[in-house]
Amino acid sequence: NVHMQLADRVGRILSAKGLYEIRNFSFVSPKLIEKLGLDANDPRCNQLKLMNPLGEDTSVMRSTLVPSMLGTVSLNQSRNNEIAMLYEIAPVFDVSARKPGDLPHEQPSLCIGAYGDGVDFFSFKGSIETLLHELRITDVKYVACTDNDSYHPGRCAKVYAGETYLGVFGQIHPLVAANYGMDTEVYTAELSFDAMYEKRGDIPVYQPLPKFPAVTRDIAVVCDEAVTVGALEESIRRGAKGLLKDVSLFDIYRGPGVAIGKKSVAFNLVLRADDRSLTGEEADEDVQSILAALKADHNAVLR
Repeated sequence: NVHMQLADRVGRILSAKGLYEIRNFSFVSPKLIEKLGLDANDPRCNQLKLMNPLGEDTSVMRSTLVPSMLGTVSLNQSRNNEIAMLYEIAPVFDVSARKPGDLPHEQPSLCIGAYGDGVDFFSFKGSIETLLHELRITDVKYVACTDNDSYHPGRCAKVYAGETYLGVFGQIHPLVAANYGMDTEVYTAELSFDAMYEKRGDIPVYQPLPKFPAVTRDIAVVCDEAVTVGALEESIRRGAKGLLKDVSLFDIYRGPGVAIGKKSVAFNLVLRADDRSLTGEEADEDVQSILAALKADHNAVLR
């Protein structure tokens, strides 16, 4: 089973990052999802009801793993555990497009939850980046998410691989966290197994170490405050002419010398050719092409 194989890989990757696996029941109380504060029209509120449940607390099948994760995280916090990093791999049951007589669609899903010292938005994002990198999923983009009532509107992102939606992660809204009895920052993620399987990469073919030296260039561009670093990096990669091997952010500056409403974002660029040593002129041509793309896409200009 391909999903079992993927689940095994994902489990080993996350365990190596220090996360512990949990298992919750697939049937839960309908009140558990109400605590998420979702809009009544949200498809996750449409849960599969059991005909002969053991009781009210086990009367519906999970349409999302997040409420169960928050319940387990809350239990850990109530037992005075200073930090918890957990994951669960299980199906969710989608009945939004179900026709009479049809079985519900079982969609394998991954949920990650964490809180405690050293856990913040960026460290949590790093765990997701590591997972996707180890699965060799490329062209990953993070898009700000403001339409999910369960999450803090300024600390939530949707994850895409190209145009394929993988899932969402971020800090649980403080009011939602309070509904589950928590008074600390809590982060969760929910990713689709089907989407990750579709976008997983092939077994890598190893390349020999480069024979020729790299040329590095630092650029700092001034852009509107609303422009994200991810969007700038995407334009940098698009504008390169084939010599760019790596790009990394190293500074964001606001203050004297930069207009109000603007910010200066600095990147380190690594350029290299596989068959020759680059000249300064060749590297500068690539940099100029990158700057042109930044100007065209975001009106970002060299500082």
